[in-house]
Amino acid sequence: MKIIIIGAGEVGFHIAHHLAHENKEVVVIDVNQDALDRVVDQIDVQAVCGSGSSPVVLEAAGIQETEIMLAVTDSDEVNLAACMIADSLSASTKKLARIRQADFDNYHDHFRTHAPNIDTVINPETEVVKMIIKLMRIPGAIDIGEFADGRITSVAIRLEQTTFLDKVRLSDFPAKTGNPGILIVAIIRNDELIIPCGNDCLAAGDVIYFICKEEKLADAMAVFDKKEAPLHRVLIIGCGRLGLRLAATLEKESIHARIIEKNYQRCQEIAAKLNKAVVLQGDGSDQSLLLEEGIRDIDVVITLTDNEETNILTSLLAKRLGARQAITRISKLGYLPLTAAIGIEQVISPRLSAINSILHYLRKGKVLSAILIRGEQAEFIEARVSNDLAIIGKPLKKISFPKGALITAIIREEKVIIPSGESMIEPNDRIVVIARKRAIPKIEKILAIKPESF
Repeated sequence: MKIIIIGAGEVGFHIAHHLAHENKEVVVIDVNQDALDRVVDQIDVQAVCGSGSSPVVLEAAGIQETEIMLAVTDSDEVNLAACMIADSLSASTKKLARIRQADFDNYHDHFRTHAPNIDTVINPETEVVKMIIKLMRIPGAIDIGEFADGRITSVAIRLEQTTFLDKVRLSDFPAKTGNPGILIVAIIRNDELIIPCGNDCLAAGDVIYFICKEEKLADAMAVFDKKEAPLHRVLIIGCGRLGLRLAATLEKESIHARIIEKNYQRCQEIAAKLNKAVVLQGDGSDQSLLLEEGIRDIDVVITLTDNEETNILTSLLAKRLGARQAITRISKLGYLPLTAAIGIEQVISPRLSAINSILHYLRKGKVLSAILIRGEQAEFIEARVSNDLAIIGKPLKKISFPKGALITAIIREEKVIIPSGESMIEPNDRIVVIARKRAIPKIEKILAIKPESF
């Protein structure tokens, strides 16, 4: 499979990195030679310097032999133009555009149905807002994913140093916790990801990923001493495009929000677009201002400025001053592994959201969704099982699954099964698999996901 990626920024770089590890042929286009040099120095891909909306550049990149083109530059206009030009050169190439401006929100379906030059439109910011709302409502959760139309939830939490689960074997976990319908599917320890088996032990300080039914989530969180708390007061620091989306969503859900924005003109624009939020001009990292605004009574502080260093420092300051919870926007994906070490656990990233949305598109066919685990060491894949696969009708413990992969849930019509070794897959089931990157090509082969099905 050949894929062209237009844009060598964070999103383009990480998508290229992910696909190159799966032995796909990748060509990256960007006007910035330095950005391209970074890509080719670290990833085995081809690079073409020039505008992705140039027909000459697209032909030089081999658009006619390309199955999928991803337009993921920081310019919505360039992405749209690239899809239009690519369609005129190669109508059979499937095209995805990242479009973030709110003006386009109501036209995504229109583009897909009436614009032959765009097959898929993604706006990662809408997914980020949904993630922020989830993190606000599940204190203690570091990462959250949904499968089977929301009926299955994956959650990442950190085990406290005082946890009673320290040194507990996973095989003993159900008896130790009263069998709450939880399956622990990944452990991150010292920045290394483990796909565990029954003999593995938990340890204080671990980040664990578990799967459970959505209706059992509150009970599951209580097992780890993570309990829901009332949500009344929210403080948003930095109100660009993403902050405005979030504030508007909170208004619809009757959640009281205060906003601190440094730019006076932006404050005026925000106040004109919102009905209930209190908008203040000021520096959200100013300790005296935070105290004046009653930071000790704030349930959640969300830092959304365009500067991640400011977001990190402001979140740390807010928590030190008494805020119950802080959610931090990080744009540079290289920062994500470092945040926990300095006390920042709840992190959101529009760029990581964009990557997840693109992976979902790339893995479509029998695959229904795909979500990267933070740190990009592994991926959740939700897929529909064909009737003629060799894994059907066998107990899971007897299936020779690739090392570094685990079936975490089975969806059979309206029934959700958190599996054991005795569970069996039946025709037309949907399954949720977690797999390390190196195991994904083997998973695709087992599930008969051939390149031509993309």
